[in-house]
Amino acid sequence: MTDQTETFSDKLLGFTIPARNARGKAVRLDRAIDEILAAHDYPPAITHLLAEALVLATLIGGLLKDESGQLTMQAQTEGGVVRLLVCDYRNGQLRGYVDFDRERLTELGANPPLSALFGKGYLAITFDMAGGEGRYQGIVPLEGETLAEACEAYFGQSEQIPTLIRVAARAGEDGCTAGGLLVQHLPDGEEGRERLHARMDHPEWEHVVALAGSTRHEELIDPALSLEALVWRLFHEEEEVRVQPGAPIARGCRCSAEHYEQIIARFPEEDRADMRDENGMILIDCAFCSKVFEIEA
Repeated sequence: MTDQTETFSDKLLGFTIPARNARGKAVRLDRAIDEILAAHDYPPAITHLLAEALVLATLIGGLLKDESGQLTMQAQTEGGVVRLLVCDYRNGQLRGYVDFDRERLTELGANPPLSALFGKGYLAITFDMAGGEGRYQGIVPLEGETLAEACEAYFGQSEQIPTLIRVAARAGEDGCTAGGLLVQHLPDGEEGRERLHARMDHPEWEHVVALAGSTRHEELIDPALSLEALVWRLFHEEEEVRVQPGAPIARGCRCSAEHYEQIIARFPEEDRADMRDENGMILIDCAFCSKVFEIEA
């Protein structure tokens, strides 16, 4: 690993282990996540859920090669306490929102499991590629104990890429801190060549999983432990570990009055008339940042 300014929070860190055909991302969020959570008065269980989802969106979105590409992660249910969870990431800009039944959530107690929150649901992960390269999406059931497990299932089923993800979150009176680690085994063969295969039981991958799986919850959210030091602790016995500082992370709600004016202009006049209030204004509530925009139609 090369000497550089260390990364502690609100910035992605990428790394590769060439001899093991593995790559990874690590991140820790504090100020960025507090700004997102501050838009709504979320109870502790939803705060923890959204914090984990924001870390996952950052880790997975950080895999995009083009900065103008976007990752959207959306979890929906049929009759679940959580009706909708959505996060998206684009070039370090992160946002997220949860719609839930507050009364039913109270009945679940302090630490409801994922199954109690979502019931029968699914997780959709969508990549909007830059430069007109299109969009592709994978959908997996919301099964397992955590959202991280559902994301691992996505990569295994939709991408056929062995993936390990660890996420931790802690909220207190001084705010919320959340962190995560994503490690993947690259398919045999070189980039640009025909992909040969991706084996979940590949011996190189089993070795990487054994090391990365030793990551402790407290390490991911320790503000005094740099991400470089975390990666070094896990993989210091490897022949070579290359680190690549990534994008800084910040709350990035892209709503604006101009944006909504353009959307409303596409509707027929009779539809716009139905939208207006008694003052002739159209009020639009952005769920991500909890702002209300008054549009003169």
